[in-house]
Amino acid sequence: MNSEIERRFLLRELPAGWAAKASMTPIRQGYLIIESGRVLRIRDSGKTCRITVKSGSGLLRQEQEQDISRELFQLLWPLTEGRRNEKSRYSRQVDGALFEIDVFAGALAPLIVLEVEFPSLEAAHAFTPPAFAGREVTEDPRYNNAALALDGLPPDWNQE
Repeated sequence: MNSEIERRFLLRELPAGWAAKASMTPIRQGYLIIESGRVLRIRDSGKTCRITVKSGSGLLRQEQEQDISRELFQLLWPLTEGRRNEKSRYSRQVDGALFEIDVFAGALAPLIVLEVEFPSLEAAHAFTPPAFAGREVTEDPRYNNAALALDGLPPDWNQE
């Protein structure tokens, strides 16, 4: 398994000019298994479909991904009913870090989350969030994608 080091922040809106400088990917994902500290997810990001196992929570998690055929994705998709989310992901590199802004659709709209991925824990701890970043939710399990797919928006999601 690979390590994923990521910090997450709520945003009030997509920052001005961000969409023009970033690549946008439509994503639909569903969860086959959601257990304490472990999930099995399928994702369609337009060009590729993947199945992913994630474990852990917060800043450092373990992740293993594998491409799957669109046919297998379509076969598994009905099994994720009630545990799905859809979003537009705007990605770009900023100062050596990958910034991904997820603009959620459907029942999770108007939630917008900034995810910043890092090569090390030291880089993650040294990171100063940009001025447009709102409340940090890295350690709040209610804001991981599986919890959002299962439980929807936390009641206090729009409070600073």
